[in-house]
Amino acid sequence: MKINLNRLLLSLSYTLDFVEMDVLGVTSNHSKRVAYIANIIGKYLGMSEEERFDLVACAILHDNGVTKYMLDLASQAKREKRKIILENVKEHCIIGEENIRNYPFLTDVTNVIKYHHENYDGTGFFQIKGDNIPLMSQLIFIGDKLDNIFDLKTTNYNKINKVNTFIKNNTSKLYSPKIVDAFMEVSKKPCFWLDLNDNFINNAIRITLPNIDLDMSWHDLEKITEIFSFIIDNKSEFTLKHSQGLANKAKIMGNYYKKDKEEIIKLKIAANLHDIGKLAISNDIIDKPGELNEEELYLIKQHTYLSRVSLSKIKGFEDITEWACNHHEKLDGSGYPFGLTGDKLDFNSRLIMCLDIYQALMEERPYRKGLTHEKSMVILKNMGDNGLIDVNIIKDIDKVFSIK
Repeated sequence: MKINLNRLLLSLSYTLDFVEMDVLGVTSNHSKRVAYIANIIGKYLGMSEEERFDLVACAILHDNGVTKYMLDLASQAKREKRKIILENVKEHCIIGEENIRNYPFLTDVTNVIKYHHENYDGTGFFQIKGDNIPLMSQLIFIGDKLDNIFDLKTTNYNKINKVNTFIKNNTSKLYSPKIVDAFMEVSKKPCFWLDLNDNFINNAIRITLPNIDLDMSWHDLEKITEIFSFIIDNKSEFTLKHSQGLANKAKIMGNYYKKDKEEIIKLKIAANLHDIGKLAISNDIIDKPGELNEEELYLIKQHTYLSRVSLSKIKGFEDITEWACNHHEKLDGSGYPFGLTGDKLDFNSRLIMCLDIYQALMEERPYRKGLTHEKSMVILKNMGDNGLIDVNIIKDIDKVFSIK
């Protein structure tokens, strides 16, 4: 199928932005603003469409290593999340570089994510100096730094002057003279600053994005969504293999039901992305060791809605969106976020629903140890008897996984 990978990334970046807001304290639509600034300067500097296409992708994904880095910091991070991240940028750059190694870029983007916090004078974390820093890294760095310092979702005459002064004062220190000159030129147009506004950034980046559609198989798309599956699962030590485990079980059940290859891959993609909305939920809630209060339950229940907002923007993902985002609905209408009843839930939605519960029950959580297959099936069968989930699928899960 034909797909513009950057439009897919932009759809998924909706939730990545929430990670940065929660952990780094950055503004909303941060990754989109970074991508827009980098793309506009890159175009002025004469970068090819393929290079700018990859530049935008790297800008959107520039902080993708944050969730894994936060996990590695464990309990200390829970006490001082934002402070520790900002003082130890180097580690999340390394993790982020590793995460994207299998992404199908069009050009060579080696070390772009790794070096996106380097200073031009060589005083950065890796001491890479001058034009030894990849140009894409330099372009991402200028957008990232400016938005973090000046909160560019709103601008006015005084703020623009402050930005320009900051840029000039850091020529040959933070930024190369070439990039400073380019920034000063492209930012002369009022539309540059207006485009950065939260109300306009989505449209601005869409119309300035290089329009490159690629022929991709569902298998190719599965590999891309595995990157996001890894980012999602690494948000918490209790979900380290949740999406991956769900995808594997969806494949096994798909084969059991003799579904065709394409449908099985789409089920795996749905599993990879089903919890992408959880990136928008604070770890204070996800990792809470005790019972959630009513306000926390209200917030956690938003994640399936946020997943739908993100996935529904991707052309060709209509079925996948349904299967992924209905996993907390119930046949009797008592689920969330829409309270759908059984007649509105197709077989694959029911399958992901049952498998998600089964996978979660067998995993350790802050408030309990992982359960055995037998104990998990007792809970599933009880839910089936109460009309919450599909009893026939429950029987098949028991049959298939009791011998695994």
